[in-house]
Amino acid sequence: MLDYNEIKPRKYIVLDGEPYEVQESNIAKKNRGKPHNQTKIKSLISGKTIEKTFHASDSVAEAEIENKDIKYLYQKGSEIWFCVDGDPKDRFMLSQNVLEDKLQYLKENDVVKGVYFDEEVIGIKIPIKVVLTVVEAPPAVKGNTATGATKKVVLENGLEVTTPLFITEGEKLVVNTEKGEYVERFKE
Repeated sequence: MLDYNEIKPRKYIVLDGEPYEVQESNIAKKNRGKPHNQTKIKSLISGKTIEKTFHASDSVAEAEIENKDIKYLYQKGSEIWFCVDGDPKDRFMLSQNVLEDKLQYLKENDVVKGVYFDEEVIGIKIPIKVVLTVVEAPPAVKGNTATGATKKVVLENGLEVTTPLFITEGEKLVVNTEKGEYVERFKE
């Protein structure tokens, strides 16, 4: 159990049977009143962020969150299949709302971290930067630098990113998954 003053950023707590990640906390005391902890917490299941105040008499259970390697297998319609890394027989399906917008950065057989709560996958963690190959790139037009000298290219998983004009088809690019932006050419 965590006391009100132990509820700090990057801690996981259980509230009403649901796991939350503490994003912000501020312990304050008004005049002669009792101290309280004003927090912003994010649900690990729904993704919603709420504000919650914990008083000196409050305590909450710490959530036991576990990270395990899982492998992205394939998507068939709305079914998105994964397996435990190293055990292809242990397959399971995840829904789109668990994956949020992270699926657009994955290719088949990519290994990511599965976030587990009560032996159930509630989300995935992907690297901040991923390497993807360009499959479609329009040719650079000479003298077309008035618009900032960028163009849209299509990557192997269907993701479209804006890149400099010199990027060509077949090149590998580093893409930032938090911003969805081109970072640099991949150097092997």
